[in-house]
Amino acid sequence: PAAVLLRADALTPTTRGTVVIADPARRADGKRAADPAKLQPPLPDLLDAYAGRDVVVKCAPGLDFDAMDWAGEVELVSLDGGVREACLWSPGLATARRRATVLGVRGYQVTDAEPDELPKHPPGEWIVNPDGAVVRAGLVRQYAARHGLWQLDPRIAYLTGSAVPPGARGFRILERLDFREKTLRAALSRRDCGTLEILARGVDVDPDALRAGLKQRGRTPHTLVITRIGDKPTVFLCAAAGGTIQNDP
Repeated sequence: PAAVLLRADALTPTTRGTVVIADPARRADGKRAADPAKLQPPLPDLLDAYAGRDVVVKCAPGLDFDAMDWAGEVELVSLDGGVREACLWSPGLATARRRATVLGVRGYQVTDAEPDELPKHPPGEWIVNPDGAVVRAGLVRQYAARHGLWQLDPRIAYLTGSAVPPGARGFRILERLDFREKTLRAALSRRDCGTLEILARGVDVDPDALRAGLKQRGRTPHTLVITRIGDKPTVFLCAAAGGTIQNDP
């Protein structure tokens, strides 16, 4: 009730010794801006105006933070599985260079200060799809090391291991298959596949077109995880997340 609202030029600092919190407008001409210079006020101008000050800037999570000359912390924030925003913390407020903050029933944080050494093993029992904030923050290896997981391929964000971390989406591997539509159709038919979720990383595939071509007509939900291991596209036929399956044929 005692708050005072003022209208002023955001690029003209009027205070000293306080933390500045900025939330530039993210849309230009009705479209979400992907260029930091298209925010209002422009992000480069805003950071220049408050150089040397304690500042926190809320911005879109889709910006290319690797291309920014930012000496502070970049935090990616998700809520219930969806990446919602990013925050830039100035060096005086930063406690890491990168942070993923996952909000939800089982919230947690991951930073680049954590270990990222991973073993190299064949695929385990499960494929784990990390939260989008972890992926966007570039902290997949740190998350994997925390939970005893490893990567299917060092360039791909899918993880694997013998258990699924609390709150993560995991898919139990049933078969590893070549990426051939005829092979996939036969495996799905053999397992009475009905509803089919298709996840893909590192390969050029249209999930909707592939799903239509596979023509599954069964009753049991499954998931296809299509990815690249080395130079070869690979498919993992998995049980649907949280679902039940028939016995292996």
